[in-house]
Amino acid sequence: MNRINMFFDKSTQFSIIAALFLLSSCGDKKAGQMPALPPVPVTIEAVQVTDASYHDEYPATVTALDVVELRPQVSGFITGVHFSDGSRVRKGQLLYSIDTQLYEANYDQAVANLNVQEANLAKAQKDANRFQELAKNDAVAKQLVDNADAALEVAKKQVEASKANIKGVQTNVRYTKVYAPFDGTIGISLVKKGAAVTAGQTILNTVSTDNQLAVDFNVDQKDIYYFSNLIQKGKANNDSTFTLAFGGDIYPHTGKILLMDRAVDPQTGTIKTRLAFPNPKNLLRSGMTGTVRVLSTSSKAVVIPYKAISEQLGEFFVYVPGDSSKVTQKRVHLGTALGTNIIVKEGLKEGDKIVVEGIQNLREGAVYTTEVPSATPAKK
Repeated sequence: MNRINMFFDKSTQFSIIAALFLLSSCGDKKAGQMPALPPVPVTIEAVQVTDASYHDEYPATVTALDVVELRPQVSGFITGVHFSDGSRVRKGQLLYSIDTQLYEANYDQAVANLNVQEANLAKAQKDANRFQELAKNDAVAKQLVDNADAALEVAKKQVEASKANIKGVQTNVRYTKVYAPFDGTIGISLVKKGAAVTAGQTILNTVSTDNQLAVDFNVDQKDIYYFSNLIQKGKANNDSTFTLAFGGDIYPHTGKILLMDRAVDPQTGTIKTRLAFPNPKNLLRSGMTGTVRVLSTSSKAVVIPYKAISEQLGEFFVYVPGDSSKVTQKRVHLGTALGTNIIVKEGLKEGDKIVVEGIQNLREGAVYTTEVPSATPAKK
């Protein structure tokens, strides 16, 4: 009996607990909802357009307009290096000498062979003349006359071949001297005196122009028309459209646009553009990296405060007021920063309204208010 009472008591307790749980779950549903967020106080302004002068910036690489790898055209041993590494050289300046003994010996042999062939030609000419005279008196067989004429032609061809051989050997002798192909700067020599070099294979050094250097940078394909117009106008060297910067330092000379590449790179959607900068003090060196600054002016530039911009996954947005006092995000394409403001290239136009204060508390669809919240009185 006591066990039954104990079981009943426990069952009764369980039923009471279950009933209380059901009552609590069936209560007012509003009690379980999140309280509505209060409107976010913001400041809204209309977008204005203004005159602006700014620089578009592009990563750039300095490169030589002309660059040549020096290779020997004959094989042999280096007998002389006639310059200082990294120095400026002039067109036609002697740079390297290669051992000439073999090639001079070949030349002497070619000259001697020519002398022999010329002597043979003289004898063949005399024989031909003699047989021609005898033939006039029918004192010799026609076959012998023909043979003499043929021998004369062979002797002439052999002389021509010997002369051609001399020209080839003379060329090899000249190729034992390596000269600068143009004015420029030569690099550090890759071979020393006594080194063996192979014709057409061994790289001796590199020479590049230095009085004027090229600066290459990539522009978006949508800007091709603008840069093509600059090429057609033939911007002068004293024009300030193109400048070059290295960190915080501005190169003291302005550049001139030369050309655009043949085609757009389908992988990046950009096209290589080339400028030329004078280099009178040799401050520019091939391989340097810097920033090309392209001066642009606009009479109707859309400029907004930079603080109105929000960034998400590499894209930029502004908040614009919508219906029911809610904000929506609008994507924009940014241009150059102007102090605390920034140029908007795409996405906004004059008269559009945007949120310029309070964006840190906003999200898509958030309710906003332009009313200034009243100060909460301090508790006594």
